[in-house]
Amino acid sequence: MNPANNRIFTRILRLGSLLALGIAVVGCLVGGLTVGATGVTSALVGTALALVFTGMTAASILIGLRASGGSLLSGAFFGIVLGGWLLKFIVFLVIVVLLKDQPWVNTLVMFLSIVVGVVGSLVVDVVVITRSRVGIDVALPGAERANSDK
Repeated sequence: MNPANNRIFTRILRLGSLLALGIAVVGCLVGGLTVGATGVTSALVGTALALVFTGMTAASILIGLRASGGSLLSGAFFGIVLGGWLLKFIVFLVIVVLLKDQPWVNTLVMFLSIVVGVVGSLVVDVVVITRSRVGIDVALPGAERANSDK
């Protein structure tokens, strides 16, 4: 297992947690001011769902990398990651169906908290991945020729 992968996903989880904290604070303030206690509860539920789903993505990728021996082209890696995404989708649908008619949930506040969390986690993923410096062991075309000329 590449230690750089652990650092990347640890950073994603750390920044995702900070993002969730920010969403929870802003969501609770806005939800509380507009809807009352129901808005606060809904913002917290939506934020928790976004945080859990972000963690599930990172966990499925790490588990997939371990199961495949670090190969991104392995069937085990793809199966675990895609299975994780399918599991997240099913869990999301079940939770939304169970919560949509609850009197203590404002669906708009919960929905907005989830959407901001998902979009924010995608931004966190892109920022962390683009700023990471991970070496790869791939021979580029012409690399052998260039080294033999020296």
